[in-house]
Amino acid sequence: MFTIISIMFIGIGIGYLMRNVQMLQKVEKSASLTILLLLFVLGVSIGSNRLIVDNLGRFGWQAAVLASLSITGSMLASLSITGSMLASLMVFHIFFKKGEKR
Repeated sequence: MFTIISIMFIGIGIGYLMRNVQMLQKVEKSASLTILLLLFVLGVSIGSNRLIVDNLGRFGWQAAVLASLSITGSMLASLSITGSMLASLMVFHIFFKKGEKR
């Protein structure tokens, strides 16, 4: 993980130093296309993995709840920090309550 983060920061540094190079202005569009391609390949990989697809019903609702709570928490946090704390508390009680098996 440290290696990946280090490579990203090295890229940020090189990009900052070379920000006026004309060739790098074209990289932005190709980077977006590359990210879209990587997301597509990730989707194909997940869809072809039998273990993930078979357990999607089991874990899919948890992912939907976490995503919804994080979006709700972000929206509420823009109003006040209390919203984010409430969303975190709800996630804790739903998924991480001690003594219960999930």
